Amino acid sequence: MKPTKILVVDDEHLIRWSLEQNLRKQGYEVITAGNGEDALKSAREEQPDLVLLDIQLPGISGMEVLEKVKEFDEEIIVIMLTAYGGLETAVHAMRLGAYDYINKPFNLDELGLVIRKALETSDLRREVVRLRTEHKKLAPPEIMAASAQMKKVKDVMEKVAKSDAATILVLGESGTGKELVAKGIHYMSGRADKPFVAINCAAVPATLLESELFGHEKGAFTDAKATKKGLFELADGGTVFLDEIGDMEMGMQAKLLRFLEERTFRRIGGSKTIPVDVRIISATNKELLKAIEEKTFRNDLYYRLQVIPIFLPPLRERKEDILVMANHFMQIYNKEFHKNVKGISKSAEKLLLDYHWPGNVRELRNVLERAIILESEDTLLMEHLPLEITAGAAPQGAPVTGFKLPPEGIDIEEVEKELIRQALELADNNQSKAAKKLNLGIDAFRYRMKKFGFL
Repeated sequence: MKPTKILVVDDEHLIRWSLEQNLRKQGYEVITAGNGEDALKSAREEQPDLVLLDIQLPGISGMEVLEKVKEFDEEIIVIMLTAYGGLETAVHAMRLGAYDYINKPFNLDELGLVIRKALETSDLRREVVRLRTEHKKLAPPEIMAASAQMKKVKDVMEKVAKSDAATILVLGESGTGKELVAKGIHYMSGRADKPFVAINCAAVPATLLESELFGHEKGAFTDAKATKKGLFELADGGTVFLDEIGDMEMGMQAKLLRFLEERTFRRIGGSKTIPVDVRIISATNKELLKAIEEKTFRNDLYYRLQVIPIFLPPLRERKEDILVMANHFMQIYNKEFHKNVKGISKSAEKLLLDYHWPGNVRELRNVLERAIILESEDTLLMEHLPLEITAGAAPQGAPVTGFKLPPEGIDIEEVEKELIRQALELADNNQSKAAKKLNLGIDAFRYRMKKFGFL
């Protein structure tokens, strides 16, 4: 990272030298100028991050230099230095765009503090501009849908996006795209230029979740060495996505309910009530009505969260979407991995349609990513698909007899490894024969042999 560059402009050599030595010790890169003409030339050629500018200069005055510098670089930080002048001069300098105004003689430590604050302000300003620019570029995430169920979901999303404050509960199995729906609603709404903040309630320990959401004051507990803003405060004006809300413990549920009713909160250890304007979108793969019966989820919170419920059906119940999404993911990974897979073979399409997709859209995306990474042909073939999809596709009469599946509950990777081992055993370690037994191409079979340590 390049050092911050400071231009020192003063007609007194001793002051220039003193400032240059002091600033270099602090790690800054320093350039100097003794008059206005040289200052303007250096400002254009060197593009400093900050200018220390004396008002009284021979030739072009400091005020004129300030005005001209701001004309060609509005963002440059200028701190004025002078031994003369009063309030009127200071006000004029600030109107022309000066960051601050310091009288001579000045304390070097105090000047250093002003410089650091000015640079921090500039960094924050640039970060705000960057974030706003990124937000403007963001479009609602594309949800590929051919099925009637998902077209209905997209229709509901568009409608609720216009209703700025309603809380939304997204229901569905793991991997169905609940966070994608939440992001889509956010970026279609009037909150699109504000933050979208997501937190997985199941992944954060109950003792830390309150601090994550509401923040804490310095000294509120043993490790609270500084004040921390929570997600609700950081997302003010935007959207907070509470994923896996069904796993939130009961005490935290009560605090969330109170926040939803009042839209205010206090940081842990704080006494100040902080109002915020955020939309809450929650999601879960649990049956909340059953959780209410089991007294692990609050009835009143459930009805407060699901003002507008959205249900995402599992992929196996909307097969019309499978090939649409598969081709969409294929294009994404073609671009990402510089491949040129142009299509999916009919046999591979049939396997994708027949598979039950326990991992839903997430699993489909992973399958396409793996296939595009590993294969170099221009068509995605059935042998490019993982064994859990192709295992049931062997034609009738294929020598599958003799295979023993591992017990239920074992990891799919272990199942795949065991099938490879058994195929090699039945084929007397003839790789071509073993591959045929599993209805795999020889390259795909050898890849799996390497993967599981058989080669």
